[in-house]
Amino acid sequence: MTESIAIQDMYDEPAAHCYGCGRLNDAGYQIKTRPQGTRTLTEFVPEPFHTAYVDSTYGGLIASIIDCHSTGSAAILAMQAEGGTIGSDPAPRFVTAHLEVDYLAPTPLAPMRLVGRALLDKGAPSDLADIEPGSIRKVIVETELWVDDQVTAKGSAVLVRINSE
Repeated sequence: MTESIAIQDMYDEPAAHCYGCGRLNDAGYQIKTRPQGTRTLTEFVPEPFHTAYVDSTYGGLIASIIDCHSTGSAAILAMQAEGGTIGSDPAPRFVTAHLEVDYLAPTPLAPMRLVGRALLDKGAPSDLADIEPGSIRKVIVETELWVDDQVTAKGSAVLVRINSE
């Protein structure tokens, strides 16, 4: 895993209780999403109780971590496009307006890598130089869930901003 700061570690206190990504939720997954070049990366290791059937991961967990990876990816894109610095500036918070998950193969109970690509919504400014802080309101994130060298699930999410700086 890259050692850069995870966007979820920059969420303000009210948003830090999310079951999927909240650093203040001891019972939750506490996933961490980080920029990795033009993509985003989350690594997650499921526990034995995340079983659907022997040695396979429960589909609801897969949808949940794709969801939280997507909200983190949207926040990273917004911060980068608006000139913010992860670790120095407050993170914008996005929530899921729409989520689709395609299950392509059984997902083993094994370390997972979620690789995302965040895109500005068509209604956003087309020139990054014209983007003002807080102006990105909607982001689309495409995610692949990898176990070893196989993509076992894909997600597509539309995220909307719930706060502005």
